[in-house]
Amino acid sequence: MKSANIIFAPAEAPLKTAILVLEDSNMLALAAAVDPMRAANRLAGRSLFDWSYVTASGAPAALTGGIAVPGTPLPRLEGCDLLLVIAGFRLERHDTPALRASLRRLAASGACIGGIDGGSWLLASAGLLDGHRATTHWEDLERLASRFPEIEVLHDRFHVDGARMTCGGALPAIDMMLHLIRARHGAALAARVAALFIHDSPADPARAQRRSGGDPRHSPLTARASAVMEQTLDAPRPITEVARRCGVSPRTLEAQFRARLGTTPQAHALALRLSEALRLVTDTDMALMDVALSTGFGSQASFARAFRAAHGQSARALRKARA
Repeated sequence: MKSANIIFAPAEAPLKTAILVLEDSNMLALAAAVDPMRAANRLAGRSLFDWSYVTASGAPAALTGGIAVPGTPLPRLEGCDLLLVIAGFRLERHDTPALRASLRRLAASGACIGGIDGGSWLLASAGLLDGHRATTHWEDLERLASRFPEIEVLHDRFHVDGARMTCGGALPAIDMMLHLIRARHGAALAARVAALFIHDSPADPARAQRRSGGDPRHSPLTARASAVMEQTLDAPRPITEVARRCGVSPRTLEAQFRARLGTTPQAHALALRLSEALRLVTDTDMALMDVALSTGFGSQASFARAFRAAHGQSARALRKARA
C-alpha cells in the first residue's frame, strides 16, 4: 500500500484526484476544491493535478445552485491518489452501504481520503475517521462527536491527519487545497494561486470556525469574547469569566461592547444563543426542549419567552409555519 504521506511530499508527477460529488452539495464547495488545482496547473504551465468527477451512481449530481455534475459511477472508480468527498444536505440519504463500501475500498487501496462540508460525516460513517482527528461544518460538530465517539472532533477550519483531510466548508476548502499545493509544489506557487483569487487571509487550519461570521464592528477584544461565548452556548459562562479568559476586567469588556457594538456583553451572549436556537428550530427536527437545553435555557418556559421576544413568534409556531 502506498504511503499517504506521499500526497504531501514534493512531487513532479500529477496527483490523480477523484472528486465525489453528491446530490445537494453546494457549488462553492465544489469550486473551492477544483479551482485551486486548475489555477496551479495554469500557473505552472503543466499538469500538477489531474482530476475527474465521480457520482454515487453515475447519474449527474444536482447541486443546490441547480447545476448537475456528471461523473463516473463510484463503484467503477478503480483507484486514485486522492479522493475528495463533497456533500451538503440530506446526508442520511447518501449514507448507503454501497457508498460506505466504496469509500472503504479506496481507502484500503492507499488513497488519501478527504471530506468537505458534509463529506466528513460520510467518511465517519464508513469508519474511515476512527482514531483520527477531524472536523466538519460547525452546524454538525456536536452531532458528529456524539454519533462517532471514536473520532476526536475539532472545531478547526480544516485538519489533515495522516491519510485523512477534513474541512468545515467551502472557504476552508480553499485553504486546505492551498496547503496541499504548498506541500507538493512550494509556498511560492501556493501564494500565486491565492493571489489569483484575491485570497490574502493567512491559512490557519486550527482557527476555530465561527457561527456568527465576521462582524466588521468587532474589535479584537469583542471578537475574542464573542468566540468564547459561542463555544459555550449550552452552558453560558458569567461575563466575569469571559472577561478573565480575554485577559481584561469586566468593566473594560463592557465598555468595548458598548463602544463597538452598541450593546452589553450579556445581551450579545443572549443574542448568540437565540440565533442558534432559531437555526435549530428552522433547520433541524430537534425537540424544542432539546433546543432549549442546547442553547443554555434551563426550562421550556424561559426559552419560550426569550425566543418569542427575539423572533416575534413562538418556536412551535415558526416550525409549524415552515413545515
